[in-house]
Amino acid sequence: MAATSSPGSPGSGLGVVVMAYGTPATPADVEAYYTHIRRGRPPSAEQLADLRRRYDAIGGTSPLAERTEGQRAGLQAALDRRAPGLATVVLGQKHAAPFIEDAVDVLVDAGVERIVGLVLAPHFSAASVGEYQARLRAAGGARGRAVTAISSWHLEPAYVDFLAASVAEARASLPAEHKVLFTAHSLPERVLDGDPYADELRAGATAVAQRAGLRPWAGWALAWQSAGATPEPWRGPDVLTVIRQLGATGRAAGVCVCPHGFVADHLEVLYDLDIAAAAEAERAGLAFARTRSLNDDPDVLGALADRVLAAAPRAGIGP
Repeated sequence: MAATSSPGSPGSGLGVVVMAYGTPATPADVEAYYTHIRRGRPPSAEQLADLRRRYDAIGGTSPLAERTEGQRAGLQAALDRRAPGLATVVLGQKHAAPFIEDAVDVLVDAGVERIVGLVLAPHFSAASVGEYQARLRAAGGARGRAVTAISSWHLEPAYVDFLAASVAEARASLPAEHKVLFTAHSLPERVLDGDPYADELRAGATAVAQRAGLRPWAGWALAWQSAGATPEPWRGPDVLTVIRQLGATGRAAGVCVCPHGFVADHLEVLYDLDIAAAAEAERAGLAFARTRSLNDDPDVLGALADRVLAAAPRAGIGP
């Protein structure tokens, strides 16, 4: 499957690969998608049924594909406004077509000489963003193209502003006695030793909390979510546990969850939070709110376009 690109853009000087996780296009694609995530090992019948149940709960498929294409198109538009004709933006995904390697092929076949990679995840970890970058560099190297990668953007002022405004909006629906939980995808403990992921998550949450005027610790905390179903330990505490414990204190009447580690509506937000975490909050006697997802916010995509242009000289494009 060809990577999506802006009509009429092939042949521009700079290629930009927007990298995302991917999602099954239809319910029939769920098993192949899950098998790809498991590095070619088919899931058990129970594992497949559980994933299908979660997709069914949010309407059968995730809106992630549409949201990701909106982000790609928004970045293309922002770059076109800043540097008309310079950049071609294509999508490359980790677990669903068009894959990262497909994106590189589209750019190279269009005559692009230099490539900048941007992962649609704000915080760096070697096990996630690092893997995207390694695949991009390998694909670029195989086609004789230099690659420059943007590693993280969790402290981008436009993103911090977006999250702070989203927190304020969500909190407005809650009782005065509530707490904000900043969440991101958990990772196995074995891959976090010496990895910057947890530190970047704390730094990003701290910046948003300060911008939103939250009281340190009493007004907000970090939590983790969506841990994999494997026997090894994953980083916690899990958001469901934190919600349950918060309700048990008797000192809170509500909880606001800000999934600052995610940038689009998808399964981990629409099911793990809007369904599972909301149900846990109800059992705990807490009102629940969740901040809106970034999706194709033009201010943040504009700021990311500026980051791409700043990386372009390092890629050998421009002054």
